[in-house]
Amino acid sequence: MLLLQLVLFTVLVPDVDSDNDSPEPISFRTILTTSFYNRSWTENQGSIWLDELQTHGWDSKTGAFIFLRPWSKGNFSTEELVECGKSFHTFSVRFPLVFQDHVSQWELEYLFQVQMAKGCELYNREPSVGFMNIAYQESDLVSFQNMSWWPSPKGGRRAQQVCTLFSQYHVVNLRIQVNINNICPRFLLGLLDAGKADLQRQVRPEAWLSRGPSPGPGCLLLVCHVSGFYPKPVWVMWMRGEQKQQGAQQGDILPHTAGLSCQVRHSSLGGQDMVLYWKQHRPMGLVFLVVMVPLVLLAVSQATFMIFSMCSPLSLPSPFPVCP
Repeated sequence: MLLLQLVLFTVLVPDVDSDNDSPEPISFRTILTTSFYNRSWTENQGSIWLDELQTHGWDSKTGAFIFLRPWSKGNFSTEELVECGKSFHTFSVRFPLVFQDHVSQWELEYLFQVQMAKGCELYNREPSVGFMNIAYQESDLVSFQNMSWWPSPKGGRRAQQVCTLFSQYHVVNLRIQVNINNICPRFLLGLLDAGKADLQRQVRPEAWLSRGPSPGPGCLLLVCHVSGFYPKPVWVMWMRGEQKQQGAQQGDILPHTAGLSCQVRHSSLGGQDMVLYWKQHRPMGLVFLVVMVPLVLLAVSQATFMIFSMCSPLSLPSPFPVCP
């Protein structure tokens, strides 16, 4: 798993009222993952992401970027793109050598993996301070901001040592600063303009209710499926009348299922929420609520599963009926 890539992704079902949400920042990041097998063998993998959408691949042999979308070049000239590619390729060669040269001092043990993520964010088309983060073995190690390297609180002595060394690379740090605070925002704005028609498209979600496998004797599993929507942000909640059932995220037990519905809110629906009602066919005693939200690393056809497990108290041991 690639830590820095995963931590930048957002959850599909926010636990807030969407009416109070502020605009989400747009993140653009380049990721380089280096696997160190021994003193003479390393392997690089690179990619570029616009939020959760991959816009570029990277050929580690030639050092060339692979444009995955018709608009992946943004508004940069061919010369600028070639220069960016050369710069990243040079970095991919020299960056692993630093760690190879300090294997003993930093107490690194083969096989290990180091990942770098650098980029920038836009808030309402206004750039924020760029970022560069480095992780070791899926744990944050150091970060760069405003011409300074900062150790992760959990990085220990190794993080302090890396910061001390990296802080000496004044020319390199200046280039990083220019890249993340000048070049990156400019390219991101051009990318958003070039891909506007594609990025701003709206795809309505599909939603339905179904029964899942019984989690135990006397239990009924209900699943609210939401899939196929774009863009990613979606609000999904089990409701009882006008009341949100926050217990669906906490595992609380409710007294009965009367009036339950699954409500879906998405930008493609024009303010008209989708509401799916569960028609109860026979009385049930207690309702055990669970929400499962998998992280789906796709731009479309994402899926959200919200699950209710309803248990009859007569078929479960007292005094606390529980579904396994």
